Amino acid sequence: MRLMRKSLSLTLLSAALATALLTLAQMHPAAAQQAAVQQAVQAEYTLGAGDKLEVTVFGHTDLSGTFDVDGAGQISLPLIGQIVVLGMTAGQAEKVIRERLTPDYLKNPRVSLQVLNYRPFYIIGEVKQPGSYPYVNGLTVIQAVALAGGFTYRAKEKKIVVQRASDAARQKRQVRQTDAVLPGDIIEVPERYF
Repeated sequence: MRLMRKSLSLTLLSAALATALLTLAQMHPAAAQQAAVQQAVQAEYTLGAGDKLEVTVFGHTDLSGTFDVDGAGQISLPLIGQIVVLGMTAGQAEKVIRERLTPDYLKNPRVSLQVLNYRPFYIIGEVKQPGSYPYVNGLTVIQAVALAGGFTYRAKEKKIVVQRASDAARQKRQVRQTDAVLPGDIIEVPERYF
């Protein structure tokens, strides 16, 4: 009897928790969308000049630390020296560091790499304060425009284009105001003529 009551209590608690989570997701769809956008950004983000990285080699504080990606896309690590990380994801850079440490320095090293500060994004054209701005997780195009003081009266608000830093061809593509901004992006707000 006691076991049955506990089982019933756990079932009711599980159902209540599931209902609460569903209600929360329905009440805050923007938060759920923001989390999905951030996951997509992190999945496709490639390292570049201006990023600040934290490299941790577990059990070896002398090999761990904070490193800036220089203009050539390299970081300089103790023992192994210069490593080119330009264009790599964090996971790919971890693998390269692990391979460089093995077998000469460490046996089976565990390496973790985290981006502490992303490189800035740029906004030009018909905004009040064009320039370079620090990247913030989850940033959208309209939020970037707000950081730049908003649109000027001559802005063509529905024709905003972006050059992605990760695009080797550096092609401009039209974006919506709710689209995500990535570090290193160049946002251009064109001028309207009428």
